[in-house]
Amino acid sequence: MTTPPPNLSKPDSQKADLPQDLPTPARPSRAERLRAARRRAGWLDLARLVGGWALLAVLAYFMWTPGDWPVRLLAWVLLVILADEFGGWFGYLGVVLGGLAFLSPSAPPAQWLIIVPLVGGALLSLLLVKHSGGPLVLPFAGLLFAGTLLAVGRFGPRIDPTLTLPANPEFQRTAILAMLAGLGFSFVRQIVNSLIKRRARRRAARLSGVPELTH
Repeated sequence: MTTPPPNLSKPDSQKADLPQDLPTPARPSRAERLRAARRRAGWLDLARLVGGWALLAVLAYFMWTPGDWPVRLLAWVLLVILADEFGGWFGYLGVVLGGLAFLSPSAPPAQWLIIVPLVGGALLSLLLVKHSGGPLVLPFAGLLFAGTLLAVGRFGPRIDPTLTLPANPEFQRTAILAMLAGLGFSFVRQIVNSLIKRRARRRAARLSGVPELTH
């Protein structure tokens, strides 16, 4: 004769003591979400202003203090592209600051009178293309900038034999490396920003219960 297995289940009196329904956290209301979004936007706007003006101040320092043209050229191209990341008009102001070297107490670097219109025009073209789209247009902006400098370096001396600086390998290398560093940072920043925005949209869709629209 076998004995029945012991009843391992708890009696009804003990089951009644267990919580049946756990309270779910209350979702933030639409007004609260809007206020939080406005606060984040306000802090981001402040960070952009501070970052943009700080980069322009650093650029003005390089243009005002004595220095050789390779150092100023590197700082000018790189800081203009980086300042543009904080707002389009910061980039255009940075292009104008290239002429600040002519107003500094020390004499401007040799050949700076040639560098300003040549590189300044290439930078303006780069910024215009850069502002026309997202990260996919950055290679075209870089090709336009580098192509302009290389074309002037190749054909400029044929037109004007005294125009030797654009054909200088150090000049081309300095300007193009600074451009690549700036556009590389811009590409990474835009990709990361797109991923963050996509996550935010998905989270907002989950909270609201509305499915996210996919393109």
